[in-house]
This record gives sequence, structure tokens and C-alpha cells, in this order.
Amino acid sequence: MTAKQKKVLYRIIASIFLVAVIATVDYILKPNRWILAALYLIPYLVIGYDILKKAVKGIKNRQVFDENFLMAVATVGAMLLGDYAESVMVMLFYQIGELFQSVAVGKSRKNIAALMDIRPDYANVFEDGNVIKTDPDEVEPGSIIVVNSGEKIPIDGIIVEGSTTLDTSSLTGESVPRAAKCGDEIISGCINMTGTIKVRTTKEFGESTVSKILDLVENSSMKKSRSENFITKFARYYTPSVCYAALALAVLVPAVRLMLGMSPDFSNWIVRALTFLVISCPCALVISIPLSFFGGIGCASKNGILVKGSNYLEALAATKYVVFDKTGTLTKGVFEVNAVYASDGFSKEELLYYAAHAESGSSHPISLSIKRAYEKKINMENVSDITEVAGHGVTAFVDGKKVAAGNLKLMKKEGICVSEEHNNGTVVYVAVDNVYAGCVSISDVIKPDTKNAIAGLKKNGIKQTVMLTGDARKTAEAVAEEIGIDVVKSELLPGDKVAEVEKLLAKKQENEKLAFVGDGINDAPVLGRADIGIAMGALGSDAAIEAADIVLMDDSPSKISLAMRISRRTLGIVKQNIVFALAVKFICLMLGALGIANMWVAIFADVGVMVIAVINATRALKI
Repeated sequence: MTAKQKKVLYRIIASIFLVAVIATVDYILKPNRWILAALYLIPYLVIGYDILKKAVKGIKNRQVFDENFLMAVATVGAMLLGDYAESVMVMLFYQIGELFQSVAVGKSRKNIAALMDIRPDYANVFEDGNVIKTDPDEVEPGSIIVVNSGEKIPIDGIIVEGSTTLDTSSLTGESVPRAAKCGDEIISGCINMTGTIKVRTTKEFGESTVSKILDLVENSSMKKSRSENFITKFARYYTPSVCYAALALAVLVPAVRLMLGMSPDFSNWIVRALTFLVISCPCALVISIPLSFFGGIGCASKNGILVKGSNYLEALAATKYVVFDKTGTLTKGVFEVNAVYASDGFSKEELLYYAAHAESGSSHPISLSIKRAYEKKINMENVSDITEVAGHGVTAFVDGKKVAAGNLKLMKKEGICVSEEHNNGTVVYVAVDNVYAGCVSISDVIKPDTKNAIAGLKKNGIKQTVMLTGDARKTAEAVAEEIGIDVVKSELLPGDKVAEVEKLLAKKQENEKLAFVGDGINDAPVLGRADIGIAMGALGSDAAIEAADIVLMDDSPSKISLAMRISRRTLGIVKQNIVFALAVKFICLMLGALGIANMWVAIFADVGVMVIAVINATRALKI
């Protein structure tokens, strides 16, 4: 318990003790009304002074209609009517309910904070042979830091000395350690498990992965779901409405009775109005709905799924179309050269030489695979005028000769006649000085859980899965058939992917959502256009974190199904709370207006419903 919660608990205990003493005195001595009122005023002020203070403050700030105002009016009215014990007990039970709610919310926040406890406390900066413990915010890019075994990686960087294994579970939800050696890029938030390493930082702490992730989680509540917006608007109109209804019960009904020649019975109708006010408090809805989404987002974070707002978590439950990029999303994106076909006049070694040098300026997975297959050092002095042609390939001058390396579209664009077309995987065709030199066949590997992930989405009610890729048609169709994708569109440029998504958006129904899953860098325009953009395999990618609405902190497609389950279960809990709270409220309001429900029923309708709804909301953390 926090100090504030302990203070409330002490006030509750003191009030219960005082009420017990006063009830005993009343039973034995039978004091007059004024003495009894003065005695009960003591526990009333002990337990309720803060509620009265907030109500007065709300009136001064012209924000009258809130739960503090309702409780103050109801309990002060009960005091004036001589219901001293009821007045104190209503305030007492309200404070008990508030304490339960505070503990439940605090527990959920603590759980989420523990799950996201990835912020490093310090960085060991290596300067002039000495190690200086420094605040991560003060470390400049390019500094050398030392990370010992058991310590968190404080800032993104590159290992310059040593090797180790990294625990990435706080970022990805995966428990399998990852090996890292000299030259590897590593990101902040991971835990160094084995050896001591030296790291050259590549970013400021504020731009590092751990800062971006924490910022996303902390600010996710700013983007409200439709359910939260509904409750906010509902409370805005509901609270003044019930206040005016209570006023009508207290004044209008007795006035009408008087006009009809009946006894106005002011005391009875004022009690009904006060009971009506206590019942009407919308605390259960206002508190439990955001808490449910907060719990769902925390549960997703634990599993390596970062959701930027509860609006996206809610939208995920309505997703019926999932569109995938292929490379790095459904496949590993680790390309390997499996065949080299040289044309007449060129050897395989020459073909790889020209292809590797032409691709030397690109970091695309296909380019990297060709450079790995070349197995020799690339002399950049022999290369000039490298030009990347989007969706086609690259052109460059190698040893003074113009080299074109890319797909058939590039060959056609350059006016080069290809003697033989190949369909076994991704093929890079190469031409030297406008003469076809041959081609390099490259294959990508499908991720182990891709097939199960697609099957899982269909079990979750997805109407259609679509794959959009720039790969050749036969290659794309072979992958789609193997993993069970419904529709495949191949040989697309980045702009074509947006156009295809536009067609799907026009096709779907208004209440259905479309999610696009991509690598978050090349697919940024499509991620932004889809109803929900999901960045796959985005560990440490700035572009992915910026462009996507949901970021998966590893490259597992099966996390999409998990995210959908979390979304639907969270939304189910939200709907349960809305239906339960409103049903109980309206039934008790009618009973209160009819004089059937007394103050004790009112207490259950307010405090009891709130406690039950909050406890139910915390279930979202354990999906």
C-alpha cells in the first residue's frame, strides 16, 4: 500500500471505531438529537472531509456534476434529515470502495511497470582507460560504454569488443537468449547475460529503442477507444441529468401532490432524491473501462506486442482482412544464392563480380546475399554512379562498364534481351554494357510459424488473407500456396501496394477493419493507409515504431493471432462492465425513485458495482 492508501485505511478504521462508540452511547444514554448529530459529525468529517473539499473545489471551478458532488449532496442531505448513521455509513462505504479501486489500479500499474522495467539506471562510459558511471541521458553518440554481465544495455550501439548472449525477453516476450559478437548491432533494454562487452553508441538515449518503447506504452492511454469516448460523453450528460431528476423528485413531485390536495410528504421524497443521487454515481464505468484497456495493453506488452493506443486495441477485434508483405514478414528475409547461370562470354565468377559490385551500395536482403556469395572484398574504387531504380533493381558503372542488375522489368527498361527466363525463386538478371551476362537465383526461407499463424488467423474469423509483394508471380504464388494465403498480388511497386490496399478498403464493410503487416520501413505508406498498421520483425526499427499502430517486437507472425485474442478478450471485459454497471444502475435508480431501495441498496449500486467492475477489469492483465 502507498502512504496515501494507508492514510485512507487509518481514517476508515477510526471512523468505524467512532461509529461503534457513538451507537453504544446512543443505545445506553439516549442523548437528544443535537448531541447525537454533533457526535456523528465527528466520524463523518474524519471519513468524508476530502470528498466535501473536492466537491467545493469542483463548484468553484464550475465542474459541478461529478461523483464528489453527488456524494456530498446525498450525505449532507441525510444529515439534515436526521439520518446520521446512514449518512456516515454511505460515506464510509464509498471510501472503502475507493480504497479497493485504488489498490486494484495500483496493482495493475505495478504489474505493467514490472513488465516494462527496461529503463537502464546508468551507463558505464569508458574514457582514457577509466570506467565512469554516468546517467544514460548524458552519453553522447559515438561514446564507448562497458556492459558487464547481468547489466542492461543502456543505449543502442555496435559491439566493438567481446561477445555475449542477450536476454531480449523484456522486449520481445521470447525467453530464448540471442548470441551477439563483435560487430553486431545491439539495442537498449536487453540484458547482457554472459561476458563483458564494449559498445560504441550510435544514438542518444532519448532516441534509443528503450526510450521509444517506454514512451509508446506511457502515452498509449492518450489515444482513446470508441468505448472510452462513449463513456466520457455518457458521463458528461448522465451526471447532470440524474441531478435534475433528483431535484424533480425532491421538489416537483411534492409540489404536484400538494396541487392535487395530497400530503406533499417532503421528507419522504427528499430521502428518495438523496438515495437516487447516491445510486447514480457513474464511477464503475468511468474507472473500469479505461482500466480494462490499460490491462489489455499491459498484457500485450508482456508478450512483446506494443499497442500505441486503446483505439487500436479495440479496432483489432473488428479486423476481418489481413494484408501481408512477404519478405521479412512471412519469410525470414535471409536470402541465399542457390544458383548462378552465366551467359555465353561470361564466367560465373565474372557474373558474381559485376553483380556484387553493382549491388555494393544497397542494404536490401537480396543485395546482401549476392555480396555474401561473392566472398571477396569489394573494391569501391571500381564502382561509380550507383542508381537504385525502385521496384526494378540497380544500375552502376563497374570498371567503367555499365552494369544493370535487377528483375525482368529492369532488363526491358534497359532494352536488354534475356536469352532464358528462370522461375526458381527470386532471380536477379545482370547485363554488362547492354549485353546479357546471366542471372543469379536467390531463395528466401519461410518462417517456421508462418503456416500456423495464417491458420490461426482464419480460426479467429479473418475473412481473407492477402499477400502483396514485388517478387515474381511464380515465386509469390509458390509461397502463398505453401502457407495458405487466400489472395496474392505480385510484381508490385510500393505505390501499387497502396492501390491494392485502397481496393480492399473499398470492398470491406464499414464495421470491418483491415490490417497491414509489413517490415515498417519499405512499407511505411501502406502501414499508414491501412486501418491498423502492424510492424513485423521491427526490433529496434525507428521507421517501424513511427509508422505502425502496433509494433511486434520480434518477427513471429503468430503474435498477430495472440494480439487479436487479447483485443477480443479485453473488449469482452469492457462490454461486460458496461452492461453490468448500466443494468444495475438503472434497476436501482427505478427502485430508488419508487421508494423501494434505501440507502444500503444505494451503497451497493454505487460502491459494490464499482468494486466488482474494477476487479473484473484487472482480468485483462492475465489474458
